[in-house]
Amino acid sequence: MPGPTETSDYASAIRPLTITTAEGDLKDLRARIAATRWPGKETVEDDSQGVPLAMVQALARYWQTEYDWRKCEAELNSVPNFLTEIDGLDIHFIHVRSGHEDALPIVVCHGWPGSVVEQLKLIGRLTDPTAHGASASDAFHVVIPSMPGYGFSGKPTSTGWGPVRTGKAYVELMKRLGYDRFVAQGGDWGAIVVDLMAGGRSPGPAEPAPPELIGIHTNMAGAIPPDLFSASFAGSPPPSGLSDEELSTYEQLRSFFATHVAYGLIAGTRPQTLYGLADSPVDLAAFMLDHGDGLGQPGLVQQVLEGRLEKPSDLTRDDILDNITLFWLTNTGISSLRMYWEFAGGFFDTKGVTIPVGVSTFADEIYRVPRSWAEQAYPNLVYYNQHDRGGHFAAWEQPQLLSEDIRATFRSLR
Repeated sequence: MPGPTETSDYASAIRPLTITTAEGDLKDLRARIAATRWPGKETVEDDSQGVPLAMVQALARYWQTEYDWRKCEAELNSVPNFLTEIDGLDIHFIHVRSGHEDALPIVVCHGWPGSVVEQLKLIGRLTDPTAHGASASDAFHVVIPSMPGYGFSGKPTSTGWGPVRTGKAYVELMKRLGYDRFVAQGGDWGAIVVDLMAGGRSPGPAEPAPPELIGIHTNMAGAIPPDLFSASFAGSPPPSGLSDEELSTYEQLRSFFATHVAYGLIAGTRPQTLYGLADSPVDLAAFMLDHGDGLGQPGLVQQVLEGRLEKPSDLTRDDILDNITLFWLTNTGISSLRMYWEFAGGFFDTKGVTIPVGVSTFADEIYRVPRSWAEQAYPNLVYYNQHDRGGHFAAWEQPQLLSEDIRATFRSLR
């Protein structure tokens, strides 16, 4: 399968990457798990004080004695991985070209605490749609970069690597791969990156969308009207005039801001203080699990770990540990969180994107985006869909549904 072409200039060269993990690093991981000094049990019967002790201990036992990182390593190496230096920093990316003619290039953008592992389930569905019940005309060439400070990308050693600069790096990456016309998709931080890449406002003035970017799809839309954003963050009662759907979403937001925003506050103000993320695999796991289980999907991680899913989902216990282990082995617990410190804008507010946009909203997302809000936020809304299942990590949990929405969004733009 053809891949990128190397150039003689190292600064713009594209270098193949094979992911290899020293056995000593895996032995050290298991030893650190075994040596964990556990706190006492929480004094409540739910997760209102954080990730329950029994849940983390059960995961740690499996992680130490049964989990096999080599399976994930082999899966990562089964697709083409590369590094290229952009703006002084190595950017890691997966690049899989479709075998179908006229495939549309797409850059798929993850967030925190995600990684390229989160999007692996999308690759076959997007590059080979005929194998997944879709048409060859829906095929994509897929590029999945690791965000700066994440995974196998370089760790910034100076300030400035926020979502705006990251979006510009992704545009440069796509152009370097020879794509002069492409689309973008994102969730979590990836959703913010693609909004800003598409000409959305950061705290400063917006820059025009690059001409090569013809449309975006988001599964975490920036669509909250400004007055509702500030009111929900403050915990104020809902204003009058909201529809039933908008009222339900407002209450979702108020609950999220009241109970699960603490991780973002410390990441946005004191990320360097979280040394335990680099020293203790169990601390890293608990911190990441709390984020995953707190984002609008109560009990999902617990259900996955206990094998008793209440709604259909593709998420597995090994999926969860593949992602945590990648963060551990690359020591990116703290470097990845600096994105919060770098960004002074709003996560969910409207950003003024005017190019074509598709919006997917999943039942257990942080907030379910009403169509009325999506239409206001994105005046060039070309696709909108609500799902009765799935949550914040849609590529992991519902890759088929997300793939179908991505195809539908960009069908009219090919």
